[in-house]
Amino acid sequence: MIRKIRIATRESTLALWQAHYVRDRLLEASSKTEVEIIGMMTEGDRDKTSPLSQIGGKGVFVKELESALINGDADIAVHSMKDVPAELPIGLSINAICERADPRDAFVSVNYKSIGNVPFGGRIGSSSLRRRLQLKARYPDLEYLELRGNVDTRLGKLDAGDFDGIILAAAGLARLGFTDRISEYISVEHCIPSAGQGAVGVESVTGDSEINELLQAVNHPTTALCVSCERLITLRLGATCNLPIAAFAEVREDVIHLSSFVSDNDGWQVLNVNLSGPVDEGKQLAEKVAVLLLEKGAQKLISGGAPTG
Repeated sequence: MIRKIRIATRESTLALWQAHYVRDRLLEASSKTEVEIIGMMTEGDRDKTSPLSQIGGKGVFVKELESALINGDADIAVHSMKDVPAELPIGLSINAICERADPRDAFVSVNYKSIGNVPFGGRIGSSSLRRRLQLKARYPDLEYLELRGNVDTRLGKLDAGDFDGIILAAAGLARLGFTDRISEYISVEHCIPSAGQGAVGVESVTGDSEINELLQAVNHPTTALCVSCERLITLRLGATCNLPIAAFAEVREDVIHLSSFVSDNDGWQVLNVNLSGPVDEGKQLAEKVAVLLLEKGAQKLISGGAPTG
């Protein structure tokens, strides 16, 4: 019996690339599967000018897709994991995470080989407050500006001279064939990525055992562990906050390394906690990172107050 799987996805070029990637992996895993891709417009796609923090955070890119799952109009939804809120609607879960691509941020410029070469007052565009504040701490003499739109739109604004440089996810540029546009890869030590950055996740109804068993064919256990740890940190800090929060985990030689960043909206107050330990203790370490951040005053920072330590 042929099982037809309907994939809900945003209609951006990058989102469709991700949906086709998952489709191809599912077809490789089962000859008894048909896959239909359903493109959808989200609130984040309709409003391309407002800062994300003003229209509901990154979750505005997934709500319509999740509604399709809940209403039975789609079987799975494919997301950039960095766009998925830490807290999911009741009845839905992330049941597969594909192998992570490059998690780093990338500096793209027409005239400068690195962000450190941009002269005083240079205009740097990014949609992410997390990126802007971390880079501002290292390069305070530059002007950091909001930049929304899909990858093509942002590159177009750069090429038109609106910015001296822009910051984008390296993974997205690579997936769209724009690696040659990257002037500099920014290390994760200098700009901690957003939780889930570089990873593609598949969301589905929790109780659909047939679908969820099939999804194991596209799941990458190490990536799934790392992203789960990152999302656990952000969940403990408050899933709905729109403050700049970063969490990154990676496994090297059976050791998992976790790093984190929490800031106020101006970047004046910053908290960092970094921990390492055995891979099989990853989630316990993530819990500890969150506890230490909270002990340092992350909750007050998230609520708009000053940290205590």
